[in-house]
Amino acid sequence: MSRHRVAVTGIGMVNPLGVGTETVWSRLLAGTSGVGPIRGFDADRLPVRIAAEVTEFDPTAWLSRKEAGRLDRFCHFAVAAAELAVERAGLDGIDREGAATVIGSAIGGAGTMLTGVLKDATAPRLVSPFFVPSSIINMGAGTVAQRFGFRGPGVAPVTACASSADAIGQAYRLVRDGYASAALAGGSEACLISPLIAGFANMRALSRRNDEPQRASRPFTADRDGFVMGEGATMLLLETVESAEQRGAHIYAELCGYGQTSDAYHVTAPDPSGQGAARAMLAALREAGLKPGEIDHINAHGTSTPFSDAAETKAIRSAFGRHSENLAVSSTKSMTGHLLGASGATETAFCALAIDRGVIPPTINQDAADPECDLDYVPNTARPYDVRAAISNSFAFGGQNVALALQRFDRE
Repeated sequence: MSRHRVAVTGIGMVNPLGVGTETVWSRLLAGTSGVGPIRGFDADRLPVRIAAEVTEFDPTAWLSRKEAGRLDRFCHFAVAAAELAVERAGLDGIDREGAATVIGSAIGGAGTMLTGVLKDATAPRLVSPFFVPSSIINMGAGTVAQRFGFRGPGVAPVTACASSADAIGQAYRLVRDGYASAALAGGSEACLISPLIAGFANMRALSRRNDEPQRASRPFTADRDGFVMGEGATMLLLETVESAEQRGAHIYAELCGYGQTSDAYHVTAPDPSGQGAARAMLAALREAGLKPGEIDHINAHGTSTPFSDAAETKAIRSAFGRHSENLAVSSTKSMTGHLLGASGATETAFCALAIDRGVIPPTINQDAADPECDLDYVPNTARPYDVRAAISNSFAFGGQNVALALQRFDRE
């Protein structure tokens, strides 16, 4: 079976920094934080009252009022991000009969689920007939497939916070190996509801810096105290290089490697040695045919939790050895918060843009050094850099580790 090179030709984003790739990218490079007090519901009774919410979004800009009313917020985000991904690249010349839709989510229709449960507790007859189809996780992929008439493989990976990274990895292989003519791949999450905030807070996983929300997400610092929950969606349009060149589509980057491992260690905590994460990065490099020394940039999982950040630092040092000193490692979660199942796609898109634009985004709130986190985290200010190749890391509860490798497109 012949294998194809896979190009990223479309990027669409909806997240706490804004709607649209250029808006998000400009605010990311400026070091803007998308974290603030929770507005979507009354959080006064919760120990954590901050989140990274999408505030500049109207679903009726993308869907009819009737459609929007029948779909969960995570589907609203998915459709908008998919529309934005194809806006510039277009779909002319793409075989939609063979095109795949691969969209992951960790939680799916959380808001719809909560509403349905509350109604059922008082009067089951009030539960919406759209409760089930609106809340199931594969409805993001299903809705986007219907929107664009993509009749190839339809997949909805669920691997917690690695879901959309797995989605992109699986879509990459479908296109590479000829099982799909193209793919819309990514993830969507709309998980900012009281029970989820309370649950993560009671696990001591969330930052409690309620009085300084923009400083709450502070990956790799000595005084980090947890992640900040966020929401949003990112979609990538993937197609073969041959297709992209024939269509005259802009190629942001070439997707070239996918590594996936399991820690087999703990239900929530990462393996403190970082070996599972290191193996995922090395697997992505092997598939890409890249050497560790050819990677310039890593978009880290970098959640701002004490154990995860230290373990990821060890993993990078294990995988890259002496070259670790030369890597520019960003955690863009310092600005977007943690988008759970949508985070991997968002950070892969940031890697593609860093390669395309020659700028590495910063890790903000870098003002308290941690001796266990001793890499170059691109502190506080974006850095112009000619990025040849990059890796995006995504790790998840249950011990799932995913690394995606991207490189600058070269016709040769």
